[in-house]
Amino acid sequence: MSVPRSPAAGSVCSMGSSTSRLYSALAKTLGSSSSAVPQQPNQEQLEPIDPKELLEECQEVLQDRPARLHRDFVTLRNGISSGRHHPFRVMQWNILAQALGEGKDNFIKCPIEALKWEERKYLILEEILTYQPDILCLQEVDHYWDTFQPVLSRLGYQCTFLPKPWSPCLDVECNNGPDGCALFFLQNRFQLISSTKLRLTAKTLKTNQVAIAEILQCNETGRLLCVVVTHLKARTGWERFRSAQGSDLLRNLQDITEGAKIPLVVCGDFNAEPTEDVYKHFASSSLNLNSAYKLLSADGQSEPPYTTWKIRPSGESCHTLDYIWYSQHALNVISALSLLTEEQIGPNRLPSLNYPSDHLSLVCDFSFSEDPDRLL
Repeated sequence: MSVPRSPAAGSVCSMGSSTSRLYSALAKTLGSSSSAVPQQPNQEQLEPIDPKELLEECQEVLQDRPARLHRDFVTLRNGISSGRHHPFRVMQWNILAQALGEGKDNFIKCPIEALKWEERKYLILEEILTYQPDILCLQEVDHYWDTFQPVLSRLGYQCTFLPKPWSPCLDVECNNGPDGCALFFLQNRFQLISSTKLRLTAKTLKTNQVAIAEILQCNETGRLLCVVVTHLKARTGWERFRSAQGSDLLRNLQDITEGAKIPLVVCGDFNAEPTEDVYKHFASSSLNLNSAYKLLSADGQSEPPYTTWKIRPSGESCHTLDYIWYSQHALNVISALSLLTEEQIGPNRLPSLNYPSDHLSLVCDFSFSEDPDRLL
């Protein structure tokens, strides 16, 4: 099922290079930088944006593309009774670095025009604005300073970015700087208590993968929450390397959460199927973590069949690599966004003209447990 886009209310130009009604001030701010790699803009010049108006603008720009693919939220068994207590929404998404999408990943069935940043950025923003997460965790962000930080800060998010030390984006001609992980949260829902930026290690080796861990305090309940975003090493043959990275992250989170006294939500592209050791380490950790999307399965114990689906010269690749882990003793999963079906994705797979990444977004609604110690 597809969702029709709103009809145009007039021509709208590309973000950052136009006089679009919402982006005119933003374009002036960003256009003043002469640096090849965009730097942090002057936030004092940026006025708030109404998310509904911004969503309408995205739909106007995308009016000639195929309709947006519809996904429903599924209310989970344990969410019916627990969903009344200040729920908050978490979104996890590898958005596909622009430099990699156009320059390295070689999606042979994807139309070239589907990868152009001038419109793809609006597809990404449309997805975020449609689901309106309170907490947003992104990987492969290489347009942080010129797109996501200025836009999302105007929507009320506090923003943190950590680039990879040796981003593969830098090998691509006309790149926009390094890609990395980014964490955003709505300041009217949470306040920042502490922020930790981690460069993951494998044994004693410093690696190219990173994580951000932030302790937030819920404005409504006063409860603390540690939110983490990460992106582990890709490719077959690096399973032990990923396992070591995951173990390093778990050790750090033991310290940051004081041994799970602070509830955890860990979002990431782990580049690992559930059969890999790194997945098993998270599932068996003393932090008492569970994978939220398992709860969509009939038995509540099985991961989705895929979270990424693409076609490259080497063949078709359909895998479950993305997860939202949570402290099952302290948090309840109220609902989760269903995944796109094979029919919706289509024979050319992802990305496409109506979906901007090769990874699907994961979105869950959580609430704090009334008795957080009951399962420890």
